[in-house]
Amino acid sequence: MFLLLIFFMISTFALPPLTPHPCHLLDWGLVPYSTAWEVQQQLVQERRDNPDLPDVLILLEHPPVYTLGLGAKLEFLKFDSERPEPELHRVERGGEVTYHCPGQLVGYPILNLRRHRQDLHWYLRQLEEVLLGVLAVCGLSGARVPGMTGVWVDGCKVGAIGIKVSRWITMHGFALNVCPDLEGFKQIVPCGIPDKPVGSLEQFIPGIEVDRIRPIVLAEFARVFGVEILRV
Repeated sequence: MFLLLIFFMISTFALPPLTPHPCHLLDWGLVPYSTAWEVQQQLVQERRDNPDLPDVLILLEHPPVYTLGLGAKLEFLKFDSERPEPELHRVERGGEVTYHCPGQLVGYPILNLRRHRQDLHWYLRQLEEVLLGVLAVCGLSGARVPGMTGVWVDGCKVGAIGIKVSRWITMHGFALNVCPDLEGFKQIVPCGIPDKPVGSLEQFIPGIEVDRIRPIVLAEFARVFGVEILRV
């Protein structure tokens, strides 16, 4: 038993240190939804063709836009879907309708889950963990709601998540309401949840801006997923 313990200790110390996987960062400003959507599709296809390509995280804001998940119900829209204002897109992510606008920080991770964990529920909880970590750094007590995806502060949903995974390559991702104009959410039933109000960090931290949150999101994303963020 003693010799076995010594062997275990020697083997453990002989292991080389684990190095985090690289994750390329595309840190953008205000980008039209259709442009970012096209880039995501291209990055996903490249990684389906060559799974050894590094992970990518896109961080950006969008001009006002509504998006519907693949199976989202039109009944959650409070406007004519044939004449939307602002624009409306039905995309391949899961979930119901949501709204993007300036002041909301959006993250699109293009990850190969084969080098992380091949488990969609795990991935969703990890994205939540990133947002919860950001809230904690900001001094806010974030929470999950059982049976729902996203993060809440004092009963207000401040972070939404919707994903698509193809051959274990992810796209779409998370949206954190930092300081957006929340009026656009009144035109929909956000995420199909009628009894949970949408909120923002600005309600709890007056004067907060997206640029203050960006480095916190990057640090928490790197921590939770065990990656090294590399600007490209």
